[in-house]
Amino acid sequence: PMVGTFYRSSAPGAPAFVEVGANIKEGDTLCIIEAMKLLNEIDADVSGVVTKILVENGQPVEFGQPLFVIG
Repeated sequence: PMVGTFYRSSAPGAPAFVEVGANIKEGDTLCIIEAMKLLNEIDADVSGVVTKILVENGQPVEFGQPLFVIG
């Protein structure tokens, strides 16, 4: 979605927004990308089941990089 740092939860020690196997709906928050000290919630654009998380917490991500597999 954008260049920044990927975070699975809203704060250190907080539960992750989603786990593998989670049923999600379009619009659900999946993660946060921190870019230029701003925290940007990334929402699902489809409904389904999270089958894979493709990046690690705290990992830098690039524009357009896939973050999740949703089946």
